[in-house]
Amino acid sequence: MKIAILTRGPQLYSTRCLQEAAIQRGHEVTLINPLYCYMNIASHNPSIHYRGEELPRFDAIIPRIGASITFYGTALVRQFEMMHTYSINRSIAITRSRDKLRCLQLLSSKGVGLPITGFSHSPSDITDLIAMVGGAPLVIKLLEGTQGVGVVLAETTKAAESVIEAFLGLRVNIMVQEYIRESNGADIRCLVIGNKVVAAMERKAKAGEFRSNLHRGGKSKIIKLTLQERKTAILAAKLMGLNFAGVDMLRSDRGPLIMEVNSSPGLEGIQNTTGINVAEMAIKFMEENLTSKDGKFLVIHS
Repeated sequence: MKIAILTRGPQLYSTRCLQEAAIQRGHEVTLINPLYCYMNIASHNPSIHYRGEELPRFDAIIPRIGASITFYGTALVRQFEMMHTYSINRSIAITRSRDKLRCLQLLSSKGVGLPITGFSHSPSDITDLIAMVGGAPLVIKLLEGTQGVGVVLAETTKAAESVIEAFLGLRVNIMVQEYIRESNGADIRCLVIGNKVVAAMERKAKAGEFRSNLHRGGKSKIIKLTLQERKTAILAAKLMGLNFAGVDMLRSDRGPLIMEVNSSPGLEGIQNTTGINVAEMAIKFMEENLTSKDGKFLVIHS
């Protein structure tokens, strides 16, 4: 296959792993910066140009679209889809998962376990908003935040009021969530490919920190999932429409609670922790889900 990886970070661990895995399995790989692409949206002959030249046709793409370029990046993935190029994650699925509020609403509609979450536009709603999620301590999150940036633990009602007022005053979108005490500063990251959890690890926040992100000094270890946790992770990815996803969840007294579904999960932490070559499994999945018919590649499994 001719595979394009859409990335602005060719040096990043995850990009290199996917590239190496594809090459080792006999595929031709091209790294493409999405922001250097521009599109000809024609009815009969759509095309994509890159650095002054029209791109050749690819059999498949792997979108590694950063959160800051979601709008343009997903437009580019749609253009590839118009050109009958297979994408391991479709544009609509990436868009669903990137909108954190939409993601939680879709999961909630299907009965997936979630922390109680509040969303508001007006500062006049703060008192009821805090009560809605069970009071302090509570977690306040920027909808556009990534890797723990824009996530605040407010330990008192007064602190919660001040932080929420500040964020709303800056005209940014936030959500407020209950604090799950029994998780003890730990969460679970599952890597889902197709209909299977292929790897899982527990991430534990460092002392004095409640965010468990490895980028923030968290520690990781292999974890054995319960059947319910495994089913919940697979369902969360499926509801987003993602074939390749990172699913973050908390263990609570009422079962697994989904925190986030990531369409471009990092591979370094989970591969180093578990020893599982997730990148190779992603490439194998792409091979199994492509079939050639009259020169066009069609998705077998959604």
